[in-house]
Amino acid sequence: MVHTVPLPRRPLDDPSDAVQQWYENELGWATVPGAPVRLATGLRFDVLDVPAEAGYAALRHLGPGSPVALHGGRRTRGERMRFLVAAGSADELPGLLDWLEWGALTLDLKAIGAGGSIEAPPPPAVRPPGMPGDSPGPGCSQRPGAQEAGPRGPGTQEASPQGAAVWLRPPEPGCEVEPSLPTLSAFSALPAWQAVGGVGGAPDLVRLVDTLATQCHRVRLRRACAQPLAFS
Repeated sequence: MVHTVPLPRRPLDDPSDAVQQWYENELGWATVPGAPVRLATGLRFDVLDVPAEAGYAALRHLGPGSPVALHGGRRTRGERMRFLVAAGSADELPGLLDWLEWGALTLDLKAIGAGGSIEAPPPPAVRPPGMPGDSPGPGCSQRPGAQEAGPRGPGTQEASPQGAAVWLRPPEPGCEVEPSLPTLSAFSALPAWQAVGGVGGAPDLVRLVDTLATQCHRVRLRRACAQPLAFS
């Protein structure tokens, strides 16, 4: 009889397991196991990745419950902002930038879609029942089997094995994320005067991408002007 040595098991209290289970059980999001845990893109959502300096101006175009994450050092130029958008948006981005007349410029605007992943921020703090806070976004309901995490969810930002990612606008447990995500269909469904005037309730991908492209271009110009002049 051939004896085999079983693979070593991770401790049951491994924080990365808690993070993975929170995303899979509370949100129904696919994860990529590892340390740190990563979120699979292209299934429930795609991601637009820009410098955080450019991203803040675009937050006003998002609807309630639309998740946004930060990644990187808070006091460095390397900090990035990641907007969750409707699945399939990554494939639409090149054509959309061309249509908005941004295609000829080099922009620090990246799309992460099918087959990609992003680092999973630690689960956000969970408000105790009855504590006042933001009203739930569209598509919210208690997921079957969801459990209360107490004052804080597992692997919170104060004590987490995760890397440099944090939630700026976290997802809500028990909420379907898709209704809150910017999408092209929200733009095409609006009357022409609303689409041109920039009003309407649904977050749309066109306004978001146009604002991000504009801000990325401005950040690029500011950084270029800040460079010291080279004298021969």
